[in-house]
Amino acid sequence: MAKDKNKNEITAKEPKDQSKKKKNTPRALPKKEGKADINEKRNAPKKSAPEKKDAPAFKVSAPQHKRRKKAGAKDLHGMSAAQKEAARLISLENKAEEKKQARAHAAELASKVSSPEKRGKRSEPPVHLKSHRHKGMKKPLGKLKVMCLGGLMEIGKNMTVIEYENDIVVVDCGLAFPDEEMPGVDLVIPDVSYLIQNADRVRGIFITHGHEDHIGAIPYVLQQLRAPIYGTRLSLGIIEGKLEEHSLPFHPALHTVEAGETVTAGAMRVEFIHVNHSIADACALAIHTPLGIVYHSGDFKLDVSPLDGQIMDLVRIGELGKEGVKLLLCESTNAERAGFTPSERTVGSSLERIFQQYESRRLIIATFSSNVHRVQQIINASYRHGRKVAVLGRSMINVIGAASELGYMDLPDGVLIDVSEMKRYRPEQITLITTGSQGEPMSALYRIAFSEHKDVKLASSDVVVLSAHAIPGNEKLIGKIVNALVQGGVKVVNDSVEDVHVSGHACKEEIKLLMALLRPEYYMPIHGEARHLYAGKEIGEFMGIPPANIFLSDIGKVLEIDADKAMLRGTVPSGKVMVDGAGVGDIGSVVLRDRKHLSEDGLVVVVATVDLSESMIMSGPDIVSRGFVYVKESEELMFEARCIVAKTLDGCLTRGMHDFVEIKAKIRDDLAKFIYKQTKRKPMILPIIMDL
Repeated sequence: MAKDKNKNEITAKEPKDQSKKKKNTPRALPKKEGKADINEKRNAPKKSAPEKKDAPAFKVSAPQHKRRKKAGAKDLHGMSAAQKEAARLISLENKAEEKKQARAHAAELASKVSSPEKRGKRSEPPVHLKSHRHKGMKKPLGKLKVMCLGGLMEIGKNMTVIEYENDIVVVDCGLAFPDEEMPGVDLVIPDVSYLIQNADRVRGIFITHGHEDHIGAIPYVLQQLRAPIYGTRLSLGIIEGKLEEHSLPFHPALHTVEAGETVTAGAMRVEFIHVNHSIADACALAIHTPLGIVYHSGDFKLDVSPLDGQIMDLVRIGELGKEGVKLLLCESTNAERAGFTPSERTVGSSLERIFQQYESRRLIIATFSSNVHRVQQIINASYRHGRKVAVLGRSMINVIGAASELGYMDLPDGVLIDVSEMKRYRPEQITLITTGSQGEPMSALYRIAFSEHKDVKLASSDVVVLSAHAIPGNEKLIGKIVNALVQGGVKVVNDSVEDVHVSGHACKEEIKLLMALLRPEYYMPIHGEARHLYAGKEIGEFMGIPPANIFLSDIGKVLEIDADKAMLRGTVPSGKVMVDGAGVGDIGSVVLRDRKHLSEDGLVVVVATVDLSESMIMSGPDIVSRGFVYVKESEELMFEARCIVAKTLDGCLTRGMHDFVEIKAKIRDDLAKFIYKQTKRKPMILPIIMDL
């Protein structure tokens, strides 16, 4: 055998050569050995022992191990019972020594874990805490708690809390947009009361990617909770731009982590794993706990031809599955859709067709500001067709600036212009990239559609491309904008006409693939409304996960896991915190109820001046209506209403009623009964009584 072969192979083949030599020589009768001879053999060192020390036993592959046993069997041929017993005892001692070396080597690897750390080569993943537990060792006595403060039974506001003993890890900190039941509200963020109460145990907020529903609430949460933030470069770049717009009482600690690195968070370790999504630098998180791995999928899809050339890290995901995954938290946004999500590259070819088809028209393209790859394709197509690009929308400008500065976008020289420079070019030389693809009020596209934008005025020759799909709940808002554009004679192109959008979320087959690789013991669908979560549950059952091990949770519910079982047990404070202007959390259910009441039925104000000492009405009552009826067309109704109020007020004063609270309540009740009888409406009634 050549000298450059490894020692394991040499050791495994040497006994075969020795056995062949023995066949050519006469075999002597075995000599009887006494106890002293056996002890002498037992204490004698084996020739191959030094070679075994250089190659620890736990690294020897199965075929080598089988060859070693086979060679040993040939050596024992022809031995006496005493010789066989001696050989057996020596073999047991060698195995014990090998196990001792293996344990020492594992302990040495574990002691080298740092924060943050790189995994190194794919073939040598970091030692998982669970792998340190050998047979005979006690099970961990601690309990793992998993709860979502947002992202369940709703779209957006994603925030997951993972707690083990005295350590808490928070995954994402997103916002949601208000619905029609929240008039006047700008944003909705999670209720983080539980985290504030346990602030000393929060080890960090770990960001999967830079979308608003995953990072939008960070500036508001950091005002109440000082915690370090860990994320990839682009995610932190977008967060930095947001923090500059808010004045915080301290300088937040932002830590950049690359995919493949691990951060130690108390008794847990958080590993970042590269995935594909509609934004660059997206990651899933593998949270290594003493009870096992919790895999948080983040938002992902399997794109085999991504624009940046970095495919989802399926190799590492498969390695985690072999190590053993305790719990899978998997997104469910597209769990109802069959098949696979198309690649982002398909949008590029559609954009090229649109640029060719409408080469003589101005193009206005609305998309998600955070979709860096989509924006890059639009800029590239504009550059190829000799167009200049103007950007509208604060978030779009911020993201493009951060992405280009960090190297995630390549902007050709001279292609970007300011909106004020558009007058210097013909319409067919301009491409506008704007926000507002979800119909958000006050977004750039919304103001353009309703002729409220100071710099951009639509013409009938313009083409508006909606390069986005409606987020559930935003269909009415988008429809409102589309109708306004069409009524203005503008051509509208959306994903029902051309493939101008592909989702960034995994469909059924991609979720199945993830489950097949990870093989989790427990599974909890996240990120979606009830129908999405139930679809995720069905996928889990199809993949063979026992129904008892699949948990459909809700915001605030606690999933408790120990070494033997898992169950939903208890709740933590949770809910929706509304942001209105500079106010955070000062709008509750009472304020929303009043706003809704005002928007539906209007307001009636009753004003009167009295002299309580004389029990007389000095002036009024006067009635002012807003949003109820047009006074000039309802003079008879308003006159009768004044009479009702005057009669009620006079009765209260005659009876000696001097408590303004009681007087106002009586006026409100009597006037409400009269108005409902006449109009079948229930406006808000606000009595104002003044005493001289």
